[in-house]
Amino acid sequence: MKNQLVTLCLAIFTLTSCSNNSDENYEDIADYPFIEAEFGSSIDLENLANYANQIVPPYITKNNSQGNVITDKGATLGRVLFYDKNLSSNTTISCASCHIQSNAFGDNTVASTGVNGTTTRHTMRLINSRFSNETKFFWDERATTLEVQTSEPIKNHIEMGFSGTSGDGSITTLIAKLQGIGYYKELFKYVYGSEEITENKLQLALAQFIRSIQSFDSKYDSGRGLVQNDNQAFPNFTTQENQGKNLFLTPPIFDASGVRTSGGFGCAGCHAPPEFDIDPNTKNNGIIGVLNGTGIDITNTKAPSLRDLLNANGVPNGPMMHTGGFATLQNVIGHYGTITIAPRNTNLDPRLVPNGFGQQLNITAAEVNAVTAFIKTLTGTNVYIDPKWSNPFKQ
Repeated sequence: MKNQLVTLCLAIFTLTSCSNNSDENYEDIADYPFIEAEFGSSIDLENLANYANQIVPPYITKNNSQGNVITDKGATLGRVLFYDKNLSSNTTISCASCHIQSNAFGDNTVASTGVNGTTTRHTMRLINSRFSNETKFFWDERATTLEVQTSEPIKNHIEMGFSGTSGDGSITTLIAKLQGIGYYKELFKYVYGSEEITENKLQLALAQFIRSIQSFDSKYDSGRGLVQNDNQAFPNFTTQENQGKNLFLTPPIFDASGVRTSGGFGCAGCHAPPEFDIDPNTKNNGIIGVLNGTGIDITNTKAPSLRDLLNANGVPNGPMMHTGGFATLQNVIGHYGTITIAPRNTNLDPRLVPNGFGQQLNITAAEVNAVTAFIKTLTGTNVYIDPKWSNPFKQ
């Protein structure tokens, strides 16, 4: 009996020693095995990317978060949703298919490709969506908040295909699909404390990620930090860039026929610095065409921030306006230089029709070049390369 006890004690000691000293043979059981398997090192739940506490310049005062405060957890989930093609009915399209990081989260094609055709308006860039007085979204402002906007493309027959019409499944179909994916069970529990997925939770997370996408490292920002206000000359600007800034900021003076006689272009009347967002009271800008269709569309009154309109090489991050009809910034300036009043455009912004006439800015080539040089200063660097806004899925 004594020998048996000794043998048992030796066995226990041996097992204990092996478990304590054989670290190279020990495999920790992952708390989130599906997340680790799908994303590897691109998502580290113990060391999340900084979405919630990014530096925002003190002169930036606008914020349309409306109670949905950005958190690192929520934005991380939003990033996965943003890049996941499972959110489309045929698993071919994600939000990032049309909102591409290398294009300032816009699209360089006129019309974006969806699961059932192409979009009826050009894809809007998402840079600095959070920093705007305008709280409505889409070109026609039909979404009252960014949260509402995030699920509309998912529920669109053409775009992502969960419309609940034309033979499509509904948003409920998508939710059931996502409930069956292991990394979503883990992510929703991690973020919300429950594996349950709802449309509202999808909206909150996607909106947090989109609002986190910011660009404040431009030449303009370096200069703005050196002066008291935008009207002062920026010491880091060239003479031409400061001239362009003055033309952008200064309202034009018109004669009785709507012809500019002095002053600038007055761009800031609708795109006020330092956010360069759109004035919520802006009406149609004179572009009334329909993309890939006939008739007119005068409901387009929203526009993205002018920040990162151009890339670092001075090339547009995609065609401009809701029709995608302008390929160059010079085309855009030329449009505002001579406004034609279309007979059926009952929603034209009154700032474009001084004294009842379509404005004639009498723009010179030197002025075009100066404003173009200024717009180039609004382009940043980090937003195009920061991994926290990149595709988390293994490539």
